[in-house]
Amino acid sequence: MSLPTHGRYDYVPIRGRPVYDWPNGRRLAVYLALNLEHFAFGEGLGAELAPGGPHPDVLNFAWRDYGNRVGAWRMLDLLDALDLPAAALLNSAIYDHCPQLAAAHRARGDEIVGHGRTNSERQGVLEEAEERKLIAEATARIASAEGRPPAGWLGPWISQSPVTPDLLAEAGYTYLLDWCMDDQPIRFRTRGGGSILAVPYPQELNDIPMIVRRNLGGDAFADMIVDHFDEMLSQSTDGPLVMGIALHAYIVGQPHRLKHLRRALAHIARHRQSLWLTTPGAVAAHCLALPESMVP
Repeated sequence: MSLPTHGRYDYVPIRGRPVYDWPNGRRLAVYLALNLEHFAFGEGLGAELAPGGPHPDVLNFAWRDYGNRVGAWRMLDLLDALDLPAAALLNSAIYDHCPQLAAAHRARGDEIVGHGRTNSERQGVLEEAEERKLIAEATARIASAEGRPPAGWLGPWISQSPVTPDLLAEAGYTYLLDWCMDDQPIRFRTRGGGSILAVPYPQELNDIPMIVRRNLGGDAFADMIVDHFDEMLSQSTDGPLVMGIALHAYIVGQPHRLKHLRRALAHIARHRQSLWLTTPGAVAAHCLALPESMVP
């Protein structure tokens, strides 16, 4: 029986792959992905604290906007206190709604990753020309503000069409974050004989699936981060691994959850001599500099 497949990568088990190191001989790379998102008022998609009614859905819009007005700034304080780098996965609409937030991450030297125009829309449902336009508009807005285009992309709502990897590669992107099928970066085939790197991005160490969808408490989510980190640090003696943590300021930026997130990130920071605290872009750049045979 032959099932439909994406054809982007081959099955290569984690056991038996080439072994390489991250900088300074480290084997575990850890990055924080802070999703900076802005939503349309009175239309479109959006995560929900409570079941939304007809638009305008004031309750859920205001809950999400708390993240940009308050939660994200508390998270910046936490990152500074623990001396942690971060990647800002940024809707280009942020530059119009709250440019100070983008500027704060720029001032820290954080990586800016393309995350569409707004999370009020999905890109995977668009025709190819419209999806290409979405990518181009978001990329141009970020490049104008940051002085260079982003190297990486996460689709709004992890949304991809069958040609998204091709369009990203053709737009100059070197990596994408939408696929969660591995603990190592994997090379994707793209049309015309090209390729793009898939850097692991978490769907379990991610506050939307765990806290919003599964109703996990902030303490339990922090415990997940600690347990996941401890196990991956142990497993990384066998070969290089990537651990991402996906966060949204309107969720973990709430004070009762931020308290527990601080505990989890402090635990990781205490082990900084044994790991590579980094960004997904640095992970991608490291892998792309290796011999091609080292990255499956």
